[in-house]
Amino acid sequence: MKLNFNIREFFKNTLNLTNYVDIPAAGENIRKNIPFRGPNVYILFVAIIIASVGLNVNSIPVIIGAMLISPLMGPIIGLGLGLGTNDRELVLFSFKNLIVMVGVSLLAATLYFMLTPLEIDNPTELLARTRPTIYDVFIALFGGLAGVLEIARKEKGTVLSGVAIATALMPPLCTVGYGIANMNMQYMLGALFLFTINCIFIALAAYLMAKFLKFPVHTVEKNKTRYYILSYSLVLLLMGTSIVTGYHVIRENEFIKNANRFVKKNQNIGKTYIYDSHVNVDEDPYVVELRLAGDSLSNETKEMLLREAESFGIMRTQIRIHED
Repeated sequence: MKLNFNIREFFKNTLNLTNYVDIPAAGENIRKNIPFRGPNVYILFVAIIIASVGLNVNSIPVIIGAMLISPLMGPIIGLGLGLGTNDRELVLFSFKNLIVMVGVSLLAATLYFMLTPLEIDNPTELLARTRPTIYDVFIALFGGLAGVLEIARKEKGTVLSGVAIATALMPPLCTVGYGIANMNMQYMLGALFLFTINCIFIALAAYLMAKFLKFPVHTVEKNKTRYYILSYSLVLLLMGTSIVTGYHVIRENEFIKNANRFVKKNQNIGKTYIYDSHVNVDEDPYVVELRLAGDSLSNETKEMLLREAESFGIMRTQIRIHED
């Protein structure tokens, strides 16, 4: 018996989405989840309070539970869809609702952290929301792609719940509220930057999926040229910001990785050892601080250590040695 197997047909049938997606229903579903009024306002307010409590007590399960409750994704996906389908009204409508959403979230988080009697001794979960990493960029982008694909799918699954947890839109907003309540600019600006990155990459993912799945494109009747200029300017801004942010995040992560490798290789230096190290990426250029214990380093040993740092792409001026 001869087996007739066509690899091209196999992959074509495997990767084909036509029979599994419903574009009109998806567009309707996305539009329904954009309006931020009525129950959604109260649900978000409560979810932000729950997430703030979770951050306050460093409880990851509580934070995850709050993210499952929160209706945050709608306006962001709507913004990307509006850009992808040339729908000016949808873009404006999504943006207005996104502003309201952020305002309600910041109000709830700020009030909580102003009134809570709980003190934060070791705010590891809060600190984790103040500096985006390359992983946050990838999660927001691919989470957004998965989210739009799930909305377009005929047979719904649990993907949206996973996307809501993975993209983590709520914790950064709670951290911004903490920064406002405590007048801490580092927390406030860092977390706001992380939230902005998440929004940009989710919206960019929605834009790309709108093009890939061929959502119906709206015909612009009035001020056609001006609208297209504005629309494509926003898309280029999204992509440009994504590229610049991605570059800085990758550069920062690469430096941290090299610094950790350098410290690990030189943990013990004769009768001296590095008992603590810290990478400060807030300075430009970045700085590696080394705290040493044991015998004092001779000038020759320090020179050897600095040359070793250069082999890891770390300049001499980026090394600070503290001998305790």
